[in-house]
Amino acid sequence: MARQFNMDTVRQNFWKEEYMREKMLRCEWYRKYGSMVKAKQKAKAAARLPLKLPTLYPKAPLSPPPAPKSAPSKAPSPVPEAPFEAEMYPVPPAIRVLLYEGISHDFQGRYRYLNTRKLDMPETRYLFPITTNFTYGWQLGPPVKQELVSCKMCRTESFFRKNGAFALLDPRDLAL
Repeated sequence: MARQFNMDTVRQNFWKEEYMREKMLRCEWYRKYGSMVKAKQKAKAAARLPLKLPTLYPKAPLSPPPAPKSAPSKAPSPVPEAPFEAEMYPVPPAIRVLLYEGISHDFQGRYRYLNTRKLDMPETRYLFPITTNFTYGWQLGPPVKQELVSCKMCRTESFFRKNGAFALLDPRDLAL
């Protein structure tokens, strides 16, 4: 089925005018509102950037007064240490070795390293709780297995209503 191409000079001029009108409308809109849109985009981009807080260095202790310059001393000057910015304790060497033994496909290498590392409690891996979710399990201790000492009848009697599902409530069952 062939496409009908009903395009004569009148229709062609109509579409040309329509295209030019649309183009002029867009240019007019851009001239009017373009600067505001760019300003909003810059503000959003600036808001998306992470907030970089300044690093607080530990306060240096007061240095003793300088000694008289009678004899030059060969003592090395203390090098200021970089602030400790790690969030985690260093990995023990015995566990780090697992990282380089084998490949993950064979359940060795990185796979074994991560599973071994996962077994450690968060307090032994991290210096402090990083997120608020860490506080739920922080210093929880080893899991304690509780023995359920109950029979099926005890659970059934304590779980289900004693007076049926649709029966009127007994005043003794209500907490007032």
